[in-house]
Amino acid sequence: MKQFTPNHFHYGWVIVAIAALSQFFSGPGQTFSNAIFIDYYIEDFGWSRSTVSGIYSGATLAAGFMLFFVGRLIDRNGSRKMAVIVSALLAVACLFNSFVTSLLMLFIGFFFIRLLGQGSMALISNSLIPQWFVKKRGRALSIAAIGGLVSSAAFPLLNVWLIEAFGWRMSWIVLGAIIIVLFTPLALFLIRNSPEDVGLLPDNGKAEKPGSPVKRKEEASWSVSEASKTRAFWLLLICAAIPGIVNTGLTFHLVSIFKENSLSLEAAAGILSLTALIGLPVTFLTGLLLDKVKVQYMLVLVFAGEIVSLFLLQNANFLAAAVVFGLVWGVSMGMERIVMAVVWPNYFGRKHIGSISGIAMAMIVTGSALGPLPLGIAFDMFGGYQQILWGLMLFPAIGMAAALMANPPVKETKKEQMLALPAPRRSEEAPLLSK
Repeated sequence: MKQFTPNHFHYGWVIVAIAALSQFFSGPGQTFSNAIFIDYYIEDFGWSRSTVSGIYSGATLAAGFMLFFVGRLIDRNGSRKMAVIVSALLAVACLFNSFVTSLLMLFIGFFFIRLLGQGSMALISNSLIPQWFVKKRGRALSIAAIGGLVSSAAFPLLNVWLIEAFGWRMSWIVLGAIIIVLFTPLALFLIRNSPEDVGLLPDNGKAEKPGSPVKRKEEASWSVSEASKTRAFWLLLICAAIPGIVNTGLTFHLVSIFKENSLSLEAAAGILSLTALIGLPVTFLTGLLLDKVKVQYMLVLVFAGEIVSLFLLQNANFLAAAVVFGLVWGVSMGMERIVMAVVWPNYFGRKHIGSISGIAMAMIVTGSALGPLPLGIAFDMFGGYQQILWGLMLFPAIGMAAALMANPPVKETKKEQMLALPAPRRSEEAPLLSK
């Protein structure tokens, strides 16, 4: 493997750029992209909206359960190999979706698009950057997250244009071709799994001898088994699921909520665009703050923003109030995107970050799959959303408490573990030699 010279150009920033592209090209697997195709499935095949929505939720939930295994494969094989394999398979999944003719094929198509796009491409990005950055980890992750924000703005518009020009089947083929042509070669030739592989240390640290391999700097790294024995691990998993429940639920039903508040479809679309735009600067600023502020306190701010957003949404009966809601909601989501990416390597180190982040991503995807259900059930039961919006505030309140209790665990060194062992009993000691 080619060695790089430290303290000149930091190759880690190339890694950040590739990670940003990984998040951008996850677009075909994201809800904001798939939503453009839903009405065409309903129109062409005569399926009901609830049927298509149920299949989408089921496929998303099934994909979420598989992400732990993807994380373990990243740890075992490295991000470079996995980025090539996953992006190529995502292109194949796009091709498969162009041939959908039945509900079973639709489920299979949704499953692989969600597993490979929404889950695995983002997981590769969030597992790769912590290998290259420690001191500037928050900043690096915030820059990479811009790729996801740009994706959310670009793919819906691209999909509309492609479908109008070529039809929905050919659009899927074009999306797959874009991924395999533009991203897969970059992943193959530019990704390096860790700075140690090329004679560097995280944050562009020097090698002991220029041109010689570098041993991984000793740091506290936890395996999944070790992390699962800490209280912080389970508290943070709770924190990971809550934004998916709240934000996906609100996004899925926002048009209906606005309609109940006498606001138009255009207003709902405008607010969704506003949240994406406000997320760009907020994401970057959050990355800078995370280099100085404890990540658990930033998590508290994320959940506080969700509570305020839910309160403002109930009172968004005119456009100005809706804009205020969109601003607060956008700030909260922009912060959450980075905070949840930083917390895992900060708490549990780099060595097993793929496996641990895979579990976290599974919780996020599970939350996003379940999020729309309580709002839909509440609307059918009560004829509106006011009661459920009050009830949803309980989730971020629980998240705030969990974040405050999730103090970073401290891993004992081998020396400390030996000192903590009880002294051997007399019977276990070596017999004294007779004089």
